[in-house]
Amino acid sequence: MPFLLALAGGAVLRWTAVRAYPNGLWFTGDSYFYLGYALRPSPSPSKTLGYPFLLRLLEPLHSLTAIVAVQHLMGLAVAGLAYALLCRAGLPAWAGTLVTLPLLYDAYQVELEHLLMSETLFTFLIMAALTLLLWRTGAPGDDPPVPPWWAAAAAGLLIGYAVLVRSAGVPLVPAVLLWVLLRRRAGTRRPRWLTAAAWRPALAFGAAAALPLAAYAAWFHSQHGVYALTSTDGLYLWGRTASFADCAKIDPPAEQVPLCLDERIRAEGDAPGHLIWRGDIPPRRVFDPVAAPEANAALRGFAVRAILAQPGDYLRTVGAGIGMAFDSRRHPHPTAGTEALYHFPARPHVFPGGRSLPAGGTARSDAVHFGGEHPSRVVRPHADRMIAYQERWYLPGPALGALFAAGAAGVLLARRRRREVLLAWGTGATLLVFPIASADFDYRYVVPAMPFACLAAGLALASVPRVSRWSGTPGSRPRGSGPATAP
Repeated sequence: MPFLLALAGGAVLRWTAVRAYPNGLWFTGDSYFYLGYALRPSPSPSKTLGYPFLLRLLEPLHSLTAIVAVQHLMGLAVAGLAYALLCRAGLPAWAGTLVTLPLLYDAYQVELEHLLMSETLFTFLIMAALTLLLWRTGAPGDDPPVPPWWAAAAAGLLIGYAVLVRSAGVPLVPAVLLWVLLRRRAGTRRPRWLTAAAWRPALAFGAAAALPLAAYAAWFHSQHGVYALTSTDGLYLWGRTASFADCAKIDPPAEQVPLCLDERIRAEGDAPGHLIWRGDIPPRRVFDPVAAPEANAALRGFAVRAILAQPGDYLRTVGAGIGMAFDSRRHPHPTAGTEALYHFPARPHVFPGGRSLPAGGTARSDAVHFGGEHPSRVVRPHADRMIAYQERWYLPGPALGALFAAGAAGVLLARRRRREVLLAWGTGATLLVFPIASADFDYRYVVPAMPFACLAAGLALASVPRVSRWSGTPGSRPRGSGPATAP
């Protein structure tokens, strides 16, 4: 009952957002890209097209309202899946509801669901995959049970597709595969990863995750001549290292020397997420186009050399980005204009004239195709309510840090649920750190990590025997886990 009431409140909040902005919200550049490639699909050098595939499925409705409604339903489903896992782990209903409140009521979470962007679909796919892996339906006596092969295969398909929605999910494939393998019998120290019972779900997960990735890579090869998902990861990584890369220290080969950032641009202090789009940076002067496979390889090679030669500088820049995620105030990063896009607006979005991604239409014509003659609308007083709500009701950075700290404590201290906490916490940490380490800090990259930080903290709390007894069930044994064993 407590969660149903909280869920109803979250649904009302999202319904208010739909009434305030019936055709969704626009992220300059990226939203145009996604709608354009939904209408004219072809493998893009810069982004994978998992999200445009969903938009293409919804295109016959010709309704931007339908798209944001689907995304809000996904946001509610993420909270529901997290709550179900926590109750399954033995957490009391009131505690499970409390842990999921940020997912239901955080204003930035709701705003991101309302943006025509890929993050909501990305988060939903990963949470669904973790639900399959953590539902504890394996054989009795396992700690925790090995997921059945079919659940592992379904989880693999979901995470593989999530990588096509956002390439930031790439590290999850090997990480989750390793997690599936590293199992042991309860009450013993003998690893289970040498037995058929452990290899079968691992193979199912790996093969299923590879299927959508291999199909997409073959499609990309048919147009660009290389087997890859994109050909711009080198540019993003170059931007991550450009601010500190010193050619005197990294000693690059002669063909990479022109990629060093000149002091004039360095002195301007542009964030990596903004720097890479400037027309006067070395990669755009040296390579035409900068997204060509050979350019991507050279930029990646330069950035890796910089990281290896200056690891302290690299770690400091990554640490600064992580610090912004946990800071009590919001930073205008990578630019003030970008950060402003994560706030509910007071005025309709203005579409640039003539912009086309990809060729064959404009940002406005694509938006009109999906949403009618007025693809951006602001309806008062509902918009005023959402703007006022966002000023007060959101999870501050230190609270997010506390959730991650609670999950980390569970990884270190929890006995019965250590591996479960590890999967949830590791997923959240990966989604937070990897984009910062490979590109730049952006608040849009922080929000998808929050559900998994909440889940990890809740699972860690469920491992405390006193808390599990409050749920009205003896101990914290889930169904199908077999008899309790002594610690």
